[in-house]
Amino acid sequence: MSVETALYRPCAGVCLTNPAGLVWAGERLDFPGAWQMPQGGIDPGEAPREAALRELTEETGLPASEVTVLRDLPQPLSYDLPPDLAAKMWKGRYKGQIQHWYLMRYAGPDSAVDLDHHVREFSQWAWMPADQVLSSIVPFKRDIYRAVLAEFGLL
Repeated sequence: MSVETALYRPCAGVCLTNPAGLVWAGERLDFPGAWQMPQGGIDPGEAPREAALRELTEETGLPASEVTVLRDLPQPLSYDLPPDLAAKMWKGRYKGQIQHWYLMRYAGPDSAVDLDHHVREFSQWAWMPADQVLSSIVPFKRDIYRAVLAEFGLL
């Protein structure tokens, strides 16, 4: 791992779609008004795909057996946190995240979503058109979300 790569927290993200082509997004409890797709850190020794499926289950309550992994981005994408946030997040260890993204499909009932399955991170959730997800994300993540959504053919 290079010094530059070590400055970024390894992360996996899920772009979860339903049969109508809408994207799952949750409003963060700690940042009202900011929505995001399921994502989180990769544990030591964990493969990015395993981390993505684990984060999906932790944040939505949907088990891996209920989704279909359609594809992943060929290369991870990185973003920088705003400097004031970087100093607070993860004890200031990282300046941002490097994310491995997966496109998944869920065709089950909405009632299966359980935001309290693990430690609750979202106050609410919704299926949204990709452009609405993009406009609802915090500005410092907008470029990476635009790239993910475009690469998966949703924009």
